[in-house]
Amino acid sequence: MEGGGQRPAPAAPPGQPQGERLQLLLRRSREAKNCAYCPYSRFPVGAALLTAGGEIFSGCNVENACYSLGVCAERTAIQKAISEGHTSFRAMAITSDMGESFIVPCGACRQVMREFGTDWDIYLTKADGTYIVKRLEELLPLSFGPEDLKKV
Repeated sequence: MEGGGQRPAPAAPPGQPQGERLQLLLRRSREAKNCAYCPYSRFPVGAALLTAGGEIFSGCNVENACYSLGVCAERTAIQKAISEGHTSFRAMAITSDMGESFIVPCGACRQVMREFGTDWDIYLTKADGTYIVKRLEELLPLSFGPEDLKKV
């Protein structure tokens, strides 16, 4: 499923962002990218997270001179939403300046996203605004989640 720019949004399952709501989600991820603190990698990333209640939380990557202490945009957005009491999500848009490739979340972000279910859409964008949509379960197949801890 491709879209972006001024093209109409692809059809989405009930409850998923469409039309103006989808464009807002994509725009908020682009705006968040502009706030990224990435003096070492010079690789800005923005993310916007849509909660089940319809609120949008954005985040950007924040690097640190002690590299391992940096945090990705996706996790920043999730942490902001969690800190405001939201734990159910419908979609996330991720944006970067990658030219010909779609941005994808790192493995750590995929696992953090998985903590909150697999039944939500991830909009992976290119610098020109085009995007593809993947279900979280596609990005992290055969995943480990909270329900697995109850199997012991």
